Amino acid sequence: MTVVELRPVDRELFRALLARQAATVTVVTAPGSAGGRGWPPLPPVACTATALTAASLEPPLLSLCLDRQPSSRQAIGRAEHLAVHLLPAGQRGATRPVAAGHLDPFAADPGWQPGPFGVPLLDGALAVLLCRAVQQVPAGDHTLVLAEPLALGTEQREARDQAYAAAVGRSDR
Repeated sequence: MTVVELRPVDRELFRALLARQAATVTVVTAPGSAGGRGWPPLPPVACTATALTAASLEPPLLSLCLDRQPSSRQAIGRAEHLAVHLLPAGQRGATRPVAAGHLDPFAADPGWQPGPFGVPLLDGALAVLLCRAVQQVPAGDHTLVLAEPLALGTEQREARDQAYAAAVGRSDR
């Protein structure tokens, strides 16, 4: 298992990453909760995002559109932190248990690891953004989530190098 190195978010790298995210699948994970104050305990969850956009570059903010599936709605709704994973086309199979709404998508894929704040992180993602949930707005059968990226990680050196080249305005590929 490879550990994803998370670093502070740099504005230019954030911009370059989001400019290239159209060809990826977005998976959002959130930690479970111990419960209390009348709330039942919840397991960690994962769900696919219907849409991901940059809501703001200064400060950096993401806008996520998430289906309000019963299996993930409560945990996402109570989460202070979440992770946004941008998966390459070759890893779309890892999203099947997530997209199907399995109660424990982490059991179906051994490539998960615990991250900061208990947020599950997926191995092999082109990029992982560890975020603080800022605001959630009900929108029909979806929820719009505004999230502030706290750290950005890229596991694959080639993806990191391509994002950096795009950020500084040159392409070696």
